[in-house]
Amino acid sequence: MPIDPQLKKKLLIFQRNEITEFVVYSRLAEAFAQSKNGDILRHAASDELRHSAILERYTGVSVKPNPFIVMLFAAIARLFGLTFGLKLMELGEERTQKAYLEIASSVPEIKQIIHEEQTHEKALFELIDDNRLKYVGSIVLGLNDALIELTGALVGFTFALQNATLVTVAGLITGVAASFSMAASEYLSTKSEKAQRNPLKAAIYTGVAYLGVVLLLISPYMLFGNLYASLSAAFVIAVAIIASFSFYTAVAQGASFRHRFGEMFFLSLGVAVLTFTLGQVIRKFVGIEF
Repeated sequence: MPIDPQLKKKLLIFQRNEITEFVVYSRLAEAFAQSKNGDILRHAASDELRHSAILERYTGVSVKPNPFIVMLFAAIARLFGLTFGLKLMELGEERTQKAYLEIASSVPEIKQIIHEEQTHEKALFELIDDNRLKYVGSIVLGLNDALIELTGALVGFTFALQNATLVTVAGLITGVAASFSMAASEYLSTKSEKAQRNPLKAAIYTGVAYLGVVLLLISPYMLFGNLYASLSAAFVIAVAIIASFSFYTAVAQGASFRHRFGEMFFLSLGVAVLTFTLGQVIRKFVGIEF
């Protein structure tokens, strides 16, 4: 039977969302076919396909998935981990479910779709084995230490050396040496815990995170001629790193972004500023002038 044009318009949007998520889940199921995650994703894909078919009975139209969304979330899940990619995709699910409820009286199957969406979403995130999330602690260790140690060191090098090339070399030597030291410490620490985490992987995550921060913070000194512009840019990059990682952990672990960002910001840059201030006080006290 013909349906109201406005209702049909809404249903077509929902139908495209469902078929798009079906394709995303299907592609990820192929990518993770050799693990238990593949079976979980295939089950989720079949739910989305069935929901699309239910809506198609009302619209009478076969829709195509959104290719941009498919490519984007498939890539994000592969690069940053399944949990982050899928939770990011599901962020708009609450709004979608509210919109579904608005038309539930016209489409009786909507309540069933909402129930299945909530059920499979919960099961999906409980069952998925995301290796990256096991090593978030190691990444946080590398990021925090690099931000604390190198921002403080760069401030000191900038005022002491007064030369961008020397600051770059000193910062790079300090950062690379510290990244190896942190990786070795994390390896020994994880090994002594006898936890499920692989000590070598934990060491790699810590070392790479530390080295990545080092390279990003030093990069302004390679690009800008002005020392203080470089230092300012390094601080902006540090805040961007904190914001990016806080967003990642907030989405992947279902935590508050504001809380994570505030905690990392004040701990990382706060300690760096405190260290610099203490250094200035000691310098004045012992009478050292640059």
